[in-house]
Amino acid sequence: MLSGISNKLVLLLVSTTLTACGGFNSGGSSTGSFGGSSGSSSGGKTQRTTVKVDDPSKHEVPMNAHEKQKAGAPPLDLNKLFNPDNDNSDIHVNKYLWEATLETLSFLPIEAADPFSGVVVMGWGRAPGSSTDFRATILIQDPALEAGSLKVAMQKRGGPASAETNRQIEDAILTRARQLRIQGVKRR
Repeated sequence: MLSGISNKLVLLLVSTTLTACGGFNSGGSSTGSFGGSSGSSSGGKTQRTTVKVDDPSKHEVPMNAHEKQKAGAPPLDLNKLFNPDNDNSDIHVNKYLWEATLETLSFLPIEAADPFSGVVVMGWGRAPGSSTDFRATILIQDPALEAGSLKVAMQKRGGPASAETNRQIEDAILTRARQLRIQGVKRR
């Protein structure tokens, strides 16, 4: 019983597919080829059916990176990707604060850094001359070089660091950022 139903469904599917793609002309006989014309007679009259075939040369074929380069597309330049011509075009983070953060806390390993959101997460480490382990999370939330743009959260093994420690790190980062900005102006 089941195989009889499934055979009928398969035949129905095949005939529907052939009819939809133009495999049968209006007389019910197979055209034998796509794009040709066939004649069939019905009642003494000959009918001509022409099946139009889409020209494949009109469609754009997707190319991989190697083919695009051969076709003359400019190669991907990673330096321009990470250092765009306009320093703050898509990144809404002050570049001096970003560099100063990485330099000032270079004694801590970087766990995560996202210049688009302005978040830097540093792992556990010790400051030179210190016996206390610290980790830090820094948020640079504005493109302006000012104290309100920078938030530092230091943590010791026993819990959060003091507000004084956070303020000292913020001051050190801001001082270094101002130095970097002055150096950048002198280079131009």
